[in-house]
Amino acid sequence: MNLMLDGKVVVVTGGATGIGKSIARAFAEEGCKIAVGARRKEKLDEVQREFESLGYPVFTKQMNVACERDVAEFSEAVSAVFGRIDVWVNNAGQTCHDRMDEVSLEFWRQVIDTNLTGVFLGSKYAARQMRKTGGGVIFNAGSFQSIFPAAGSGPYGAAKAGVCSLTRSFAAEYAKDNIRVLTYIPGVIETPMTKIDNWAVATGQQGNIPVNRLGRPEDIANAVVFLASDKASYINGVSVEITGGKFCVQNPRYSWDHP
Repeated sequence: MNLMLDGKVVVVTGGATGIGKSIARAFAEEGCKIAVGARRKEKLDEVQREFESLGYPVFTKQMNVACERDVAEFSEAVSAVFGRIDVWVNNAGQTCHDRMDEVSLEFWRQVIDTNLTGVFLGSKYAARQMRKTGGGVIFNAGSFQSIFPAAGSGPYGAAKAGVCSLTRSFAAEYAKDNIRVLTYIPGVIETPMTKIDNWAVATGQQGNIPVNRLGRPEDIANAVVFLASDKASYINGVSVEITGGKFCVQNPRYSWDHP
């Protein structure tokens, strides 16, 4: 299938590692021009070298998604370099693994700012640029916790539930401008972050997934690339689960236990 994305300009925040980097690379493989924003300069430099070695047009900039000035300047810089913005992926995020009574107000605000305020700011400035050039697609990183929260990570789940709500509001507000807005909801994905804290193994998450494996970053990336194309032009204002069917039923191991 020809997705006709060649030449599109794609922004990915938190795009220097994990799912974000996989999304950026998948769009690059479709012939898109890529802009990556992230906090860690060393990771941005790695992405810059890797993409340039493969011949992919790439622009990187150090930025904090929760800082309005950073987001505004990033959007302007991308437009100055590539002339437009067609796809904006609000991928940056931060987890939380503490009981609610142990979460400081400072950390609460940090988690909310990164996961929710960052989506608000990214969508705001993406839309301003997209209106100038006839529209685009905005993606917001959700989480399975926006559907089914987990004890021990209350601030994260609350922020991600807010992301799904913002997506629906933005989709309606931007529809006349030919801007679609979607949330992608990853399942349990094998990334450096999940490997470090060993959460998936420790909590037996694979047993909750009917396809009987953890996800890979490219599982998310491939779905996002398709949803960004005109082949998905009637999909708007929804949260798309990319989870291997996690908890689609109360007994997700049924087919494995009843051969």
